[in-house]
Amino acid sequence: MTQIINDRTTLKVSDGTSMPAYVARPAAGSKKGLIVFQEAFGVNHHIRNVADRFAREGYVTIAPALFHRTDADFECGYDDFSIVMPHMSAITPEGLAADAAAAFEWLGTANGGGTSDRAAIGYCLGGRATFVANATLPLTAAVSYYGGGIAAGLLDRAPHLHAPQLLAWGGQDKHIDAEQRRAVADALTSCGKTFAEVNFNFADHGFFCDERASYNADAAGQAWALTLAFLSTYVKG
Repeated sequence: MTQIINDRTTLKVSDGTSMPAYVARPAAGSKKGLIVFQEAFGVNHHIRNVADRFAREGYVTIAPALFHRTDADFECGYDDFSIVMPHMSAITPEGLAADAAAAFEWLGTANGGGTSDRAAIGYCLGGRATFVANATLPLTAAVSYYGGGIAAGLLDRAPHLHAPQLLAWGGQDKHIDAEQRRAVADALTSCGKTFAEVNFNFADHGFFCDERASYNADAAGQAWALTLAFLSTYVKG
């Protein structure tokens, strides 16, 4: 198994704020970079574990704390979403773009010489952040799991996507229905963008997180394999 190194850093964002981030990287180094965008529950144990898993696959990963403007150390459980709402309400596309740029720039200097190919992946809120990042940064690949808010407010950014985009949905997701999923696919198709999408019709929102009640082992395992294949196609390092 690939040995990894865990660390934390603080990034300076262009709006003058400071953003903590969790870092995991192969001990032997790598030229493959990956931003891991959090769910709405913070850069918690699950997100850190995801970053570690990708590091073991050879990626230098960084997971920025997207709620740093309201609570830099925010983490919470999955049972009371009301705790999350004040922080979610403060999130803006412009803020996400600035945060993504700071993480992207950090990857450009990581491991001394920096990573050559840089991609992004995100879950829930992070799926939205990945879409914003892909529209504003020269990523080589982007993956959004059940990205809420893409259909509602980000489709005007579809023409600006830089990299191939993978979309993973849960068919039982009551927050992102078939109409929203179709709207995203239609927008990318009309722009001639390279994308792939998979809809696990038996899975709910949050199916990839093994610390949530909505975790679905079959969907998570299949999505993990597809994600690795998708990233390896475009992220060469």
